[in-house]
Amino acid sequence: MSKDEISRTNRNRDRTSSKPKPKTKKKKRFLTKKRVLWTMFFATALAIFCALGGYLFIMLNGEKLLDANKDKLTVNETTKIYDRNANLIGELSFEKSDPVDYQDIPKLLVSAFVATEDKRYFEHKGVDLWAIGRAAVKDIAARSMVEGGSTITQQLAKNIFLTRDKTFFRKATEVSIAVALENQHTKEEIMEMYLNRINFGGTTYGIKAASIRYFGKSNLNELKVWEMATLAAMPKGPSRYNPLRNPELSKERRAVVLQLMYDQGYITEPEMIEAKAVNYNYKPPEKKQRYQAFIDYAVDEAEEKFGLSEDDLNIGGYKIYTTMDKNAQETVEDAFTDSDNFEKPVDDEQIVQGSMTIINQENGGIVALMGGRNYEKKGYSRVNDSRRSPGSAIKPLVAYAPALESGKFTMESRLSNEKQCFGKYCPNNLHGYSSTISMSDAIQKSENIPAVWLLNEIGINTGFQFVKKTGINLADEDKNLALALGGVSKGTNTLEMAQAYSSFANGGELREAYSIKSITDSTGTTVYKANTTPKRVMSETTAWQMTEMMQNVVRDGTGKKAKINRPVAGKTGTNQSGYSGISSNRDVWFVGYTPEWTAAVWMGYDKPDKQHLLKNSSPLAAAFWGKVMEKALEGVPEKQFPQPDRVDIPKNEPTPTPETAQTVSGFAAEYDASTMTVNLSWQAVPVSGVEYRIYRRETSETEFSSLLNTVSTSAGDISAMPGLTYEYYVTAYYPEQDLESEPSNTAAVSVQDEPQTPEPDPTIDPNLPTPTPDNTGEAGTGEDNPGNSGNNSGGNSGNNNGNNPGNNNGNGNQQGGGNNGNGGNNGNGGGNNGGTLPEITDPPLAPTTEPTVPPAATDPVNEGTEGVILSPETDATDEGILP
Repeated sequence: MSKDEISRTNRNRDRTSSKPKPKTKKKKRFLTKKRVLWTMFFATALAIFCALGGYLFIMLNGEKLLDANKDKLTVNETTKIYDRNANLIGELSFEKSDPVDYQDIPKLLVSAFVATEDKRYFEHKGVDLWAIGRAAVKDIAARSMVEGGSTITQQLAKNIFLTRDKTFFRKATEVSIAVALENQHTKEEIMEMYLNRINFGGTTYGIKAASIRYFGKSNLNELKVWEMATLAAMPKGPSRYNPLRNPELSKERRAVVLQLMYDQGYITEPEMIEAKAVNYNYKPPEKKQRYQAFIDYAVDEAEEKFGLSEDDLNIGGYKIYTTMDKNAQETVEDAFTDSDNFEKPVDDEQIVQGSMTIINQENGGIVALMGGRNYEKKGYSRVNDSRRSPGSAIKPLVAYAPALESGKFTMESRLSNEKQCFGKYCPNNLHGYSSTISMSDAIQKSENIPAVWLLNEIGINTGFQFVKKTGINLADEDKNLALALGGVSKGTNTLEMAQAYSSFANGGELREAYSIKSITDSTGTTVYKANTTPKRVMSETTAWQMTEMMQNVVRDGTGKKAKINRPVAGKTGTNQSGYSGISSNRDVWFVGYTPEWTAAVWMGYDKPDKQHLLKNSSPLAAAFWGKVMEKALEGVPEKQFPQPDRVDIPKNEPTPTPETAQTVSGFAAEYDASTMTVNLSWQAVPVSGVEYRIYRRETSETEFSSLLNTVSTSAGDISAMPGLTYEYYVTAYYPEQDLESEPSNTAAVSVQDEPQTPEPDPTIDPNLPTPTPDNTGEAGTGEDNPGNSGNNSGGNSGNNNGNNPGNNNGNGNQQGGGNNGNGGNNGNGGGNNGGTLPEITDPPLAPTTEPTVPPAATDPVNEGTEGVILSPETDATDEGILP
């Protein structure tokens, strides 16, 4: 074929083989080049327009506001505080001093504020865009407000601006005033105004007033580096970083400031290190003012709950209506100023401190409070700042109430009271043992075995969750059996304890404690109001049974000193020293309630050590509670405890008793100076199953009180204090007939002033570390503190080092833990942070006839809280740890 024919054939083949393609509808693209360009144009135009508008607003409005408000801090009246009956009790007046010229302010002090608040202060024009951008990036990354971008000039603008609303327009106005300030004043003038105007905690304004308030120095050139850093640390949180109120937090923040000063070249490294190490200990001159402790607490609550800053409150012209009762608050304050109500201190280093909180359980309102003796304005408050071991005061909350709530127990239930171990945890009783004991008697006598046994029966988590439900802050590490005896790692305070007990007093309903009923602003508008919605935490029947049993504690138990002319229910708590061979106490408590009010009292040293311990036990706190509540309740209508409409609780019928019960004879008492123990002995009565009850009276006391119970014919009192004289007697108790004999003859003993040092224990490993005067790490503690009690104290010789394995075996039939002679087992000592757990007694301890290994000392934790509690797997004594 020719080339033409081949070409034609191929074209024909292509025509016949190709098929027509279906037509597709073209989609229009939404983002065309044209649309993108127009969008960018309008966005740019809008941005330029907004920028111009913003610029005009900043320039014109800022200048106008600055001229109108120059040299002004507020146009409102002072904020006023009222009691529950709307009586004025105080005002938030300013504490100011004469302004300081810039040339009289040390350059290093200025540098401290620049380094901390605005390191580009001398470079920007009022607004630091770089800082704002950096803060925005960090906020976005953290998904929260973690860093601010305000300059020193902007902070000054806030103080000049009058309104307290927190809106975008307020922030924009702040910026506009800052720019206007920079236009009209030099950097030095702005810094001078800033330092003379800003708040330094409470009602203290200005750098000179702050220097006088916190350091007693009116000449700023006398300030040391650490003092300058302390002041520069405060603007971020004037209340939080107040060195008088929160010295530890102030020190932490001061360290940050010093680091910034070093990083930016203002101080040398040796200067930084030296300044970081200084502890704040300045005590300002006393300024006594009624109700100051309550006013400070209410102001703190306004800040924390309602978001008002101290500055807002100081210049906002608010009216704060509180729940305070004037008579009750005055009674508490007067009691705290009377030194006769407190144990005399052992030296001039520390005084015995205290705390008390009273709550109206019907509405949750705080009636009165006091955070310490010699309380200063905005000072350290032990009402909520200090946390201490509650001892046996926690037993009703962690063991007895949740057991009743389970429905498996009643107040007449028989609980195990035999000497026993729960795994490696071996608590002990002070009053001896029996096969069983009623729940009511167990609470009245504050026995330890029944509380631990009961918590083990209902489950540790059940008790743990019940305590948390009543408002006491526990940590997960507290989930162990030592919790039954007060073993809480972070401790608690009188506010939490009073709030928790108020649920018993209020028929099982709990209201969160509060001090502010309402707040009105300067226009008279109510801006905040308390929410008093109750929460049921237990049944009415449980609350009633607990009240019935805890009334017996006050009638004839460890809380007899708290009796007043109204019905009272309550519980004592004592946290012993934690030092081997020392029977004194760290903390004493009484938490109780009448049908009207609930109150908690704590007493102790802020920094307990071997020298600073209480000789008295919980009756000291109970007596204080009774004295205050008797007078505080004057004029308050008397009520009765609430009782459920129907109470189905089985009660035991009284058992007929024999006509006679043989009196114990041959009772004798003798003091052994080598062991610092009063040894007691008597002849046995010819009846099996008899329990002997020992009673003691110090000669200054009017009546005898129960000391301990035992089934043997001898015992020892190691809680007798040097220089005092005691009288003792013993009775025979017949459990089956519930009959107690007449008292034996009385024996008197005088305790020597200078007790001899006991001989060293040959079982002690000389390689073990020796204790220091610091607070010993401690943990779960119970009322009657058999941790070191018992016939022999071998239990304490099993390693109390906290971090080292137990390596010393105890001797004898110890009550401190261990199993008849093996005090050490494999225990971990006294707590997660080391140390022997403190012992708790209400009343005092049983005898110890052999010296014990001293506990390993550890650093104190959580503002005086004594150590942390061990898990149930570690060896533990009753309120503590098995040696």
